[in-house]
Amino acid sequence: MASIVNSKQTAVNGDVSSLSNPSKKSKMENKVAVVLGGQWGDEGKGKVVDLLAVNCDIVCRCQGGNNAGHTVVVDGKEFDFHLLPSGIINQKCISVIGNGVVIHLPGLFDELKKNELKGMEGWQDRLIISDRAHLVFDMHQQVDGLQEAEKGKNSLGTTKKGIGPTYSSKATRNGLRIGDLLGDFEVFEEKFRTLAANYKRMFPSLEVDIDAELARYQVFATKIKPMVRDTVSYLHKAIGEGKKVLVEGANAAMLDIDFGTYPYVTSSNCSIGGVCTGLGLPPLVIGDVLGVVKAYTTRVGDGPFPTELHDETGSLLQERGHEVGVTTRRVRRCGWLDLVVLRYTAMVNGYTAICLTKLDILDTLKEIKIGVAYKLNGKKIEYFPSSMSELSNVEVEYMTVPGWACSIEDVRQLDKLPQQARHYVKVIEDFLQVPVKFIGVGQNRESIINVQEA
Repeated sequence: MASIVNSKQTAVNGDVSSLSNPSKKSKMENKVAVVLGGQWGDEGKGKVVDLLAVNCDIVCRCQGGNNAGHTVVVDGKEFDFHLLPSGIINQKCISVIGNGVVIHLPGLFDELKKNELKGMEGWQDRLIISDRAHLVFDMHQQVDGLQEAEKGKNSLGTTKKGIGPTYSSKATRNGLRIGDLLGDFEVFEEKFRTLAANYKRMFPSLEVDIDAELARYQVFATKIKPMVRDTVSYLHKAIGEGKKVLVEGANAAMLDIDFGTYPYVTSSNCSIGGVCTGLGLPPLVIGDVLGVVKAYTTRVGDGPFPTELHDETGSLLQERGHEVGVTTRRVRRCGWLDLVVLRYTAMVNGYTAICLTKLDILDTLKEIKIGVAYKLNGKKIEYFPSSMSELSNVEVEYMTVPGWACSIEDVRQLDKLPQQARHYVKVIEDFLQVPVKFIGVGQNRESIINVQEA
């Protein structure tokens, strides 16, 4: 496990002068490890982060908001995280919510309280929040719902958590940040009233009790202040001091606003670029990029899904995999593993390793199909379609492999896996030309095979 976090030590200078003077001593010798979702989300990133955080000093969220949902099971207790980095369970690890995250403060404090009741202790001493992070207000969430209603049958299936409207506010430069809340409150109030008035003009049915909201945010300002700092300088200093930093991507590559199945995507960059812009890190400090991949494919919400199953096998995967959204409680759509999707997200993200999760969910299948190519109008295509009409009309070419038809939940070594299960893993590695280094075979924290120890 440690070698993913303790990545190969390559001297990297924090300034451009190192390009012309390679002998100059590095200020940032250690690399930042990154965990990203390789499909449409819900791959089990939280469990992977929790596993790797044991060897880290800092775990960071870089984008998204409380539309994300990560579940970590520790000692039989299930912790649900939406805004908090999953690494916050580790009491020796600092958790950072970076500038690229959009934060709904009522949701954050509710999440902290719920997990505190489940046994999460001492978070006050290990949670740091960027002063540059934008605020999600209740009116953003209302607007999210109103916009979806306007689309009718063409709705996108958003979580209605206000993520899109908040990123829209950010892009149109009328958004409010954590730093604004902690600054001159009269200025904050003026900007808040202007934002509310703009939305009221757009959506006359919108209801906002401006005075009540401002009073509530004065209280939030006092509560949040001890946790807020400039996370950009904090992280650069930590990396320069040799601290081990892990970045936890929310959502997943196929939901990326640029590279995902647009417009059925989230409103942030949940691919590798979001790590740089969401934390203020230069590309040169990024080391290992671990792509988390479910052994089959799921997605929540609307949009094309080439390998989706509408039969008994799809229902079996849904039931065995407990495929219900952590945030929305919506049943996830299920289908065969799609290696065309993974080849595309590997191209965008540059995975150095794969973590294959939920392999045990396939235990009862006698045969398993794997999507290996797309055909459009009878011809094989070598690209991933940007057009949703094209993607909706692709014909998937499958490879069929034998199942293992036995339980692998108690397996902890690669050579103890059935030969058919090892073959399934090998097919994925050979197709992607990326090594599988971890294999998840159960829900609990310890239910994982470390391939590197084989």
